[in-house]
Amino acid sequence: MGLTYFFCIFAPNSISKVMNILELSEQEIIRRNSMEELRRMGIEPYPAAEYSVNAYTTEIKESFRDEDEPRQVSVAGRIMSRRIMGKASFMELKDSQGRIQVYISRDDLCPGEDKELYNTVFKKLLDIGDFVGIKGFVFRTQMGEITIHAQELTVLSKSLRPLPIVKMKDGVVYDAFNDPELRYRQRYVDLVVNEGVKDIFMKRAIVFNTMRDFMNAHGYIEVDTPVLQAIPGGASARPFITHHNALDIPLYLRIANELYLKRLIVGGFEGVYEFSRNFRNEGMDRTHNPEFTCMELYVSYKDYNWLMSFTEQLLEKICIAVNGTTEITIGENQVSFKAPFKRVTMIEAIKEHTGVDITGMSEDDLRNVCKQLNIEIDETMGKGKLIDEIFGEKCEGNYIQPTFITDYPIEMSPLTKRHRTNPELTERFELMVNGKELANAYSELNDPVDQRERFMEQLRLSEKGDDEAMFIDQDFLRALEYGMPPTGGIGIGMDRLVMFMTNQSTIQEVLLFPQMRPEKTQKRDTEAAYTALGIPAEWVAPIQKAGYLTVAAMAEVNPQKLHQEICGVNKKYKLNLPNPTVDNVAAWIEQVKK
Repeated sequence: MGLTYFFCIFAPNSISKVMNILELSEQEIIRRNSMEELRRMGIEPYPAAEYSVNAYTTEIKESFRDEDEPRQVSVAGRIMSRRIMGKASFMELKDSQGRIQVYISRDDLCPGEDKELYNTVFKKLLDIGDFVGIKGFVFRTQMGEITIHAQELTVLSKSLRPLPIVKMKDGVVYDAFNDPELRYRQRYVDLVVNEGVKDIFMKRAIVFNTMRDFMNAHGYIEVDTPVLQAIPGGASARPFITHHNALDIPLYLRIANELYLKRLIVGGFEGVYEFSRNFRNEGMDRTHNPEFTCMELYVSYKDYNWLMSFTEQLLEKICIAVNGTTEITIGENQVSFKAPFKRVTMIEAIKEHTGVDITGMSEDDLRNVCKQLNIEIDETMGKGKLIDEIFGEKCEGNYIQPTFITDYPIEMSPLTKRHRTNPELTERFELMVNGKELANAYSELNDPVDQRERFMEQLRLSEKGDDEAMFIDQDFLRALEYGMPPTGGIGIGMDRLVMFMTNQSTIQEVLLFPQMRPEKTQKRDTEAAYTALGIPAEWVAPIQKAGYLTVAAMAEVNPQKLHQEICGVNKKYKLNLPNPTVDNVAAWIEQVKK
């Protein structure tokens, strides 16, 4: 199918149409040509009517029996490959569950005199990537492959961009669509052409649903709390700031939902949880995205000891639901989520891995320890941050098997109840898996006087320059003064949990649309920059199509060469522009040089 018909329809009567045509690749032009040809034949390439589907590829293959009567099916999906062989052809159809071969015979698809549906529509106007509906019966070919014998074909959607063609031979993948930048930015293409990507997100759904079912089975209520907050509380992090025009006030995207969930405990809920979309205006790397999901749960009359047992049971159940076993591979490590998990205090962990006992140390003592251990610190860090740096640098990475790190120093935990036997510590744990934090839990602080003092200490840290110190939330303090029962609370990083359950090393692999840097585009001068030098406006697009995206790029080109290139563009794309002379082109270049 050539380009002629396309340009009969889209023959450029204006500069904008010329530019639209020249922005397309040859494949895109051919596909648009096919789209218009379908319409000319009376076939709408984007029909509105429902297409009834009664079977899916995976189920068809699993239920097929050679001795059964041929089963009539109606399927729909995307064409992924074709083998056209005269009066009979094969294609591979991909639906939401998998792929299946389709056999298409001209005389079965077109039993009457009119063979256009096969000869023209299927063979010439359909492309890889198009969506079609197929009705027919299931059989096994002589090669042993379960196949649908097509009796009806319906065009459902025309693909105007060609998909990357990923080839496989003898188990080896060729021309893979594997550039991370492209994969994450064009996830829709990644899902279509790369097998296994969709499975990650199907497993992600299993993780969320299993957790939700577990919570609901315990009688806890799923709730929604504000994303836009007047005070970004509940965690130590740098927030995103926005502005509410009607109220004329600054608002923050939430960094955590903790304080709102505790308000609900004050209000009388026994147990509440939320899958919270949180936002932190901090760095991006392989394990951090500025937008992420955390599940937080708060239960009245429970403490951190109860939460450890609860968390073990929850994660064991999720691991079995996703992988069928509690023994999984994470990177190079074999990890067991079989309960119970190991328990180690924070002070014991630091002593084990550094040889230093930090019990009772002052801020100056801790600074000296950091210097001895070659840990980078700055003057804004208080005792809590210093201890956190020591643990993060020297201890965290050693805990591969699920391990509860318990009893954190009070300076590290402004929202946590003091330890029942040691007032210098708090009843807090973090769950470490594969050297990373997965969960953080407390016996929640419900003493409003103590809480106010902790907030004031955070204020002092903020005044020292710590931009991650917590804000003081006066309304939350007011809620506590009405009385909050003893409460256990936990937050689990859902994206990291999915990474572990699917053995992915980067958070981008488990987020459908991770945050990306702005897409790089080539510098391109405006039309006015060219016309200011006497170049006719209708020739700007052909000049840029020839590769001269800026005026400066024309400065050193040979006039004869540029003339040949732009006249070639005019001819190839049938723009029907009057060709300039070589002298005209030389004059343009002289103007550029000036």
